[in-house]
Amino acid sequence: MEYRKVKDEDRDEDGSGNDIESKSTLGGGATVENSKWKRKSIVTLALTFLTSSQAILIVWSKRAGKYEYSVTTANFMVETLKCGLSLLALGRIWRSEGVTEDNRLTTTLDEVKVYPIPAFLYLVKNLLQYYIFAYVDAPGYQILKNLNIISTGVLYRIILKKKLSEIQWAAFILLCAGCTTAQLNSNSDHVLQTPVQGWVMAIVMALLSGLAGVYTEAIIKKRPSRNINVQNFWLYVFGMIFNAVAIVTQDFDAVMNKGFFHGYSFITVLMIINHALSGIAVSMVMKYADNIVKVYSTSVAMLLTAVVSVFLFGFNLSLAFFLGSTVVSVSVYLHSAGKLQR
Repeated sequence: MEYRKVKDEDRDEDGSGNDIESKSTLGGGATVENSKWKRKSIVTLALTFLTSSQAILIVWSKRAGKYEYSVTTANFMVETLKCGLSLLALGRIWRSEGVTEDNRLTTTLDEVKVYPIPAFLYLVKNLLQYYIFAYVDAPGYQILKNLNIISTGVLYRIILKKKLSEIQWAAFILLCAGCTTAQLNSNSDHVLQTPVQGWVMAIVMALLSGLAGVYTEAIIKKRPSRNINVQNFWLYVFGMIFNAVAIVTQDFDAVMNKGFFHGYSFITVLMIINHALSGIAVSMVMKYADNIVKVYSTSVAMLLTAVVSVFLFGFNLSLAFFLGSTVVSVSVYLHSAGKLQR
């Protein structure tokens, strides 16, 4: 009887030990999840804030409605600054943690050969922007840009094999409709009269933008342990190369005659810094969240830009804007609800 009692006590102690171990494991898992959620929230909020201020800085950088500076040199400086910030971040990591396999800059051809692809896709899309305005005006272009939302969702499903619930697909379509509604004005009907060439360019640009974003996410997440600053460095190096090509092909004479920084102002510098930080925030959203979060973040940023423009530029908010904002809010809620039900 005594022997059986001792065995039972041992079994109880083992059981309680396992319970404690199990609880500690669950607690550790919860801490990791909370840390991931916190990091995802911070980068998403940062992207929303930076994107919402982009359009305002671009408007402020104009003089008499025109760009005094070369847009291609500004884009090149954005990529250069992003590359420099990535190196600074890596320098701090090397000093604190040392150089490891995951944070070293040296890489293999197999890893680095995929980085030029998104840079090239963005270059082609940006070049098409110069030609689409021959067929559509600026307000119409802003409306057609919302095709990016749908193309991102479709390519996200095809390339990354990520499934969205039926509620999330409905939310995505509502997001596109809400953003379009918020941008409607008295001249918006002209969009329906856009020539076939304009529609083709808009669709191609939407596909290129969605493909570049989804492909970038695939690259960044292919090796989860790889330091994000190393991945950013290689992405931005090729971005610099392709933007240098754009300078040579589009603004070579102007740059040679007037100088690389001709027309730059304090606002121009702020705009470049903003674009650089936004680009880094986008890559972090790709790393710690996904393209869907990026789409929602930039869509909400568009609405915030319009609200801020009321105070800065005397912009009048229309009924269409309020209706569109409501639809976007419902879309955000449905997307979150759809994610919980998966």
